[in-house]
Amino acid sequence: MKPLLRIEELSVDFRLDTETVHAVDSVSLTVEEGETLAVVGESGSGKTATALSVLRLNPEPPCVYSGGGVFLGDRDVLKLSEKDLRGIRGNEVAMIFQDPMSSLNPLKRVGVQIGEVLRRHQGATRSEARQAVLPALREAGIPDAERRAGQYPHQLSGGLRQRVMIAMALVGRPKVLIADEPTTALDVTVQAQILDLLVDLGQRHGMAIMLITHDLGVVAEVADRVVVMNRGQVVETGDVLDVFDRPADEYTRALLRATPKLELT
Repeated sequence: MKPLLRIEELSVDFRLDTETVHAVDSVSLTVEEGETLAVVGESGSGKTATALSVLRLNPEPPCVYSGGGVFLGDRDVLKLSEKDLRGIRGNEVAMIFQDPMSSLNPLKRVGVQIGEVLRRHQGATRSEARQAVLPALREAGIPDAERRAGQYPHQLSGGLRQRVMIAMALVGRPKVLIADEPTTALDVTVQAQILDLLVDLGQRHGMAIMLITHDLGVVAEVADRVVVMNRGQVVETGDVLDVFDRPADEYTRALLRATPKLELT
């Protein structure tokens, strides 16, 4: 069985006025149906640039895809037209960004924003989109969905805003979900709820989930496999328990040593 997402020898450069930054250097990875793959590394390691490449969301220019490919089935995303990309974004691949307050439109009610996903990407009528909003909010674990649909983002807590982002991402039933630091700035309890929800929905719908994070505790909790990145390259990949128990690369060992541990005295 072919993976739902396949990245092969991907290289991404940012060509600035004074220098060229090699953000991603020959990165390869796959994500299978129903699998959660975590991509970890410190800030600047190339995680987000790799994730954004799946939907060609890195700004062009200054971004240049200088090598490799990103494959959904047999189609290389990097070679598709803008029209074809619009058919993939929100339909086959959806993305949850790390800051829902900046990702949501503050001037539109959340129900309208969720409905716009179906109208823009699937050609749904206004009535069809409206009918899909409440089930999407309920599936994302939002109580009192009818009232919440009529509210603006600033009227919701951080956890509820992130659930709205999940509803927006999943309303189109994508095959691949990319979650870029989806629990940043949330408290520990809400963070755990959001992660459990993502994994549950991924398994329920047979999605492939690519989770971008720097938090190894999150990886241990929800991921099946892990890819460790450093300076734009993959330095280690494998089953989560294997990598955590027997890390082969010194950078991975350093990340594990840097993870805070609770010691009772």
